[in-house]
Amino acid sequence: MAYKVAQECVSCGACRVECPNQAISLGEATFVINPERCTECVGSMHASPRCAEVCPVHSPKPDAAHKETRDQLLSKWKKLHPEKVPGVK
Repeated sequence: MAYKVAQECVSCGACRVECPNQAISLGEATFVINPERCTECVGSMHASPRCAEVCPVHSPKPDAAHKETRDQLLSKWKKLHPEKVPGVK
């Protein structure tokens, strides 16, 4: 499932820089994650979602409204990065 930014966000931008899919942008009050681009870092060389790893307040959380299997996330990643080979961790 895609991740979303929770209320704890302090708008530091650490997550935005780390997102390999460019899914994170500045919204009206805090950063937001585009569920169409979020793959939980499946397909990238990261073992877990980078946004959650680098956030100083642990704001990014799984978004229950966007449940996806690992295969669905990998398929999405391949569409976003057709020129790349998926990384495996």
